[in-house]
Amino acid sequence: MSQIVRVALNRPIRRLFDYIATDEVPLQAGQRVQVPFGRYRATGLVVETNVVPPEGIDLKPVTSALEDWPALPEETLEILGWASSYYQHPLGECLFMALPPALRKGRTTDAPAAEQWWAPKPDADCNQVPANAHRQQQLLALLQESGHGLSWGQIKEKGFTRSQLNALAQRALVSATEPPESTATSDQQPLATPALTTAQMEAARALPARHGFSASLLYGITGSGKTELYLHYLHRELDASGQALVLVPEINLTPQTVARFRSYLGDRVVVWHSALNDRQRLDTWRRVRNGEPVILIGTRSAVLLPFTNLQAIVVDEEHDSSYKQGEGFRYSARDLAVFRAQRNRCPVILGSATPSLESLHNAARGKYRQINLTERAGSARPPAIQLLDIRSRPLTGGLSRPATEAIRDTLAAGEQVLVYINRRGFAPVLMCFDCGHIAECPNCDTRLTYHRRDRALRCHHCDYQQPAFHRCPKCGGEACEPVGQGTEQTEAILAESFPEVPVIRIDRDSTQRKGSIQNILDRVNSGEPCVLVGTQMVAKGHDFPNVTLVVVINADGGLFSVDFRAPEQMVQTLLQVSGRAGRGEKPGRVLIQTCHSDHPLLARLAQGDYLALARQLLAEREQGALPPYRAMAIVRAEAPTMEAALAFLEQVRTALPERPLDIWGPLPAALARKAGRHRAQLVLQSESRGHLNRVLTQLCQHLEQHRQPGNLRWVVDVDPLETG
Repeated sequence: MSQIVRVALNRPIRRLFDYIATDEVPLQAGQRVQVPFGRYRATGLVVETNVVPPEGIDLKPVTSALEDWPALPEETLEILGWASSYYQHPLGECLFMALPPALRKGRTTDAPAAEQWWAPKPDADCNQVPANAHRQQQLLALLQESGHGLSWGQIKEKGFTRSQLNALAQRALVSATEPPESTATSDQQPLATPALTTAQMEAARALPARHGFSASLLYGITGSGKTELYLHYLHRELDASGQALVLVPEINLTPQTVARFRSYLGDRVVVWHSALNDRQRLDTWRRVRNGEPVILIGTRSAVLLPFTNLQAIVVDEEHDSSYKQGEGFRYSARDLAVFRAQRNRCPVILGSATPSLESLHNAARGKYRQINLTERAGSARPPAIQLLDIRSRPLTGGLSRPATEAIRDTLAAGEQVLVYINRRGFAPVLMCFDCGHIAECPNCDTRLTYHRRDRALRCHHCDYQQPAFHRCPKCGGEACEPVGQGTEQTEAILAESFPEVPVIRIDRDSTQRKGSIQNILDRVNSGEPCVLVGTQMVAKGHDFPNVTLVVVINADGGLFSVDFRAPEQMVQTLLQVSGRAGRGEKPGRVLIQTCHSDHPLLARLAQGDYLALARQLLAEREQGALPPYRAMAIVRAEAPTMEAALAFLEQVRTALPERPLDIWGPLPAALARKAGRHRAQLVLQSESRGHLNRVLTQLCQHLEQHRQPGNLRWVVDVDPLETG
């Protein structure tokens, strides 16, 4: 007897589709199927069986089942169903986020073929490689050092390309080989868990037992040893068959975190992030879905995977904004991790040196258990923070003379320096000093950033690029100069000022090549004197024992922003980057350059007491009736003209109930034009999160039923982090 099944497709539409499944294709919820969809065949996921369809509709049959078991177990379907409803996103796209790319495309779940290995020929010599082929020489040396060769994936992770490998093969210096048997598992035995300090032991005792749901907020100052606590906790609570999830905010943090965890927990540790290839992600997904006792370290999307025996969740740097997806399915991985722990009846630990105001608010209300770790591990002490007023001071590359002298003294002592500037490129503006013309992006309401290394002007919002001009395109004058500071300019000035030490830049431009971030970290961890110049990438979780001085170029960006979250984010970033100093035996020092040294927020920041600052910011939020004291969502629209975007949002406003909602707008977004599209927004707030969710559900249904112009796009952003 045939049955009717309801299928979700990976499409941006808020509806499901009914199909007939014959006796030859027995189905259950969570299975992948092939179904006819218009003129094409699509991959779908069964979400419901034994459906009673509407009368008078002829249903098409399911073409085939791709497996005889559900790719997504019942619990994962439930969690993603809740997320779809809460974040107001089509269910099909949410469900397919829990599949690796290969399975979204309808490929088989069979184990991937073994990856090809490459080894050097016995008589291979670097002198046989052309002198100018430096990367080929480095690759050959790497393969020779490995002893038994490396897989193509390992070679690629080190930053080498297929063409470099092929060139060595054509010279008969390397050849494809069988993977050695010993590579399936590591020969290295896991170490005993790290010894804990007295303060860490007290925090460890406060962490909950594995059985049953609990949410703990671990507030640990930078350098207090939160990672050691995570390792100790997983070793103590995880049984031999259990799975655990450890979320980290950035791909660049993953290699060092994985190495640390594997040294203590062995080959149970696997990884998940967007830089893995399809084969690697499918392999990890299979291990998770099959219930293998893995400890998965992953970025945001790892929280969506189909675990079957999840016993613990850790969210490291829980405050980090990268846990919130910025487009498409706009979920918060941190919040979804808490919901997942509830459904799995397991503990979740949220760790940070600068917890989000939302998490601190939940701890104050008793929803989370707050555990404080306020001592640095070992003999390290928190760095001394000093505000350096730069009003009326001459600056060179953004640095004042006292800051430059402090850098010189630190390097002379054989120590390392970190210079923080949150702006990529050489300068934010290229300006003609004859007529005042400034290079602007033709697609966005923003200026083009000058990159001196390749003489280019780039938009960091839409990736538009054009050559930098020597002669002003407006007046023809030749007085065109960069204005302001970026990481490239600061790097150049420091390299000129301190030619005897390496100056290492860490930003998105310098770490594009695969493996480049690890090479940079290896250089820094050697302990040799150097100057690091970086953006927010250097503020997240890195441990540089020989960095004793941190210089912040300008701390004033978040003081006067239109975004109510800007002060919180500024304080978090400054304290996180300050925490890179003095993590070893030597004391640390932080110089924060500012034009507002008398600002009360900066004055309190200099005292280093984040919890006191957070209480002040929470009091301001409560007074202003802002999150976390009220629920917020933003309806965002973009169209070819601002008039069309605002008109659409005005229609949305008229469709909403006046009470008990507070409605702001419609107003242009802070970046009103991006990639040629005009952007506007409507902000909704409510005392009741449940009421706001019901209003949004009705609104989305209403908008889906009323066709909008094809050139207009709208999206609902629940619990937004960017409100400008």
